[in-house]
Amino acid sequence: MSKVLMKGNEAIALAAIAAGCDAYFGYPITPQNEIPEYLSKYLVEKGRVFVQAESEIAAINMVYGAAGAGKRAMTSSSSVGIALKQEGISYIAGAELPCVIVSVMRAGPGLGGIQPSQADYFQATRGGGNGDYRVIVFAPESIQETVDLIKEAFTIADIYRNPVMILVDGLIGQMMESVDLEKPSKKRNVEPKNYATTGMKYHEGRNVISSIGLDPIYQENHNKKLKAKYNEVIKHETMYEMVNMDNPEYVIVAYGTVARIVRSSIDSLRDMGIKVGLIRPISVWPYPKKAFDFIPKSCKGILVAEMSMGQMLDDVLISNKGRFPVGFFGRAGGVVPEPEEIVEAILNFDSKVVES
Repeated sequence: MSKVLMKGNEAIALAAIAAGCDAYFGYPITPQNEIPEYLSKYLVEKGRVFVQAESEIAAINMVYGAAGAGKRAMTSSSSVGIALKQEGISYIAGAELPCVIVSVMRAGPGLGGIQPSQADYFQATRGGGNGDYRVIVFAPESIQETVDLIKEAFTIADIYRNPVMILVDGLIGQMMESVDLEKPSKKRNVEPKNYATTGMKYHEGRNVISSIGLDPIYQENHNKKLKAKYNEVIKHETMYEMVNMDNPEYVIVAYGTVARIVRSSIDSLRDMGIKVGLIRPISVWPYPKKAFDFIPKSCKGILVAEMSMGQMLDDVLISNKGRFPVGFFGRAGGVVPEPEEIVEAILNFDSKVVES
């Protein structure tokens, strides 16, 4: 095992190459610019395709075309750029094509700022495109986990013929950590891409890839097929971590960078004699609702901690099913919370902030 100190965005780019990314299409936007910058050099050196498109809309439609041709295609952007890609993401999901999308979140709404945020949770897990579609979304908390999930993402996208998003905030994209880029990923069976538009040399008959369905019965059946696929994703791809869940007084739910901060808060609270557990969703769609079934009766309340005004909070309330009081602590606009602030939120736990 050989580790190297790398910036998050650079590690994302090299992990994509290691995962067999054939083609990248994107448009520059802070704070993810190192991803296309790195890929413009190293992807091309591998004899693969890099295109800086004329816009985010063009980029996602190029991804659609490359994925339709059976290639491992990828794009990346941040917040307002991902917003522009939503129609294309819906098309790709409707056409049942695999691709990987990296979203490096910044502050919003609107043009906002370039500081880290988690305010695109709704955008990632609910989607801004039309129709009954889903994007599989993973939210790592470290650069190593991001690298590992990038490698998994291309395979998962191929297995389910569906877009997979890696959701990180600008802090993970810009900070540096020691990373093992050669760490092997899990071996999984991927079927040949017989649906691809590679010409009749490789399959019988003519392949047509489209997301249009003018016959309502056909379109309803297509939606039922997609729903069945999403049920399989829920069954097999839900990922989460639980920490200190043996009779905690409180449980904090956090993902990504905030989960790292929460770990420090938990250590401080332990020194005060207060035992606090952590539920860390790794897949935010599908959301790990079952994790909440393991919260013991010793729990006095759940605190949701986010770099937003409360977006994952909705999923926690759904998963909690009213069993425990739920409080919320959030910073927004690009402000990164301090561990002491989360400690204070536990010491002054108040579920009324959610009720109001």
